[in-house]
Amino acid sequence: MAIYKNIMCAVDFSDTSEEACRHAVELARLMGAKLSLLHIVEYFPEDRSNEFIAPECDDPAGFVESQAHLGLNELAKQAGCEDADRQVLFSPDSARREIVRFAKAHDIDLIVLGSHGRHGIAVLLGSTANGVVVRAACDVLAVRAKE
Repeated sequence: MAIYKNIMCAVDFSDTSEEACRHAVELARLMGAKLSLLHIVEYFPEDRSNEFIAPECDDPAGFVESQAHLGLNELAKQAGCEDADRQVLFSPDSARREIVRFAKAHDIDLIVLGSHGRHGIAVLLGSTANGVVVRAACDVLAVRAKE
């Protein structure tokens, strides 16, 4: 079995990514590895989500980044990994491409992320997890959604 030194967990704040985070925390503890939590704001600013509308007087990017950091901090607290490095990245590209870029740039040897277990046409269109598995130069652990 490979010994991992740098584990990165990519999260989108879904229940599945919370489960992936718990797996990543446990693996990091077992292996004495550094853990990084990563959230990608994809296709920014073109396709801004309606979930995080900035107040009129706030910078949209600053608002979204602040909300993402709050989410990462809460996730780290719940998972018991307050010492994990936390990154929020804005990308004009897809999350799957940015996750792979980040992993390569930071010598990540294991990417952990949630998989929603899509079937049929969704697999053909490609999910983030599938895109990362295909493109990553390191190992990838896709944690399945609980039924």
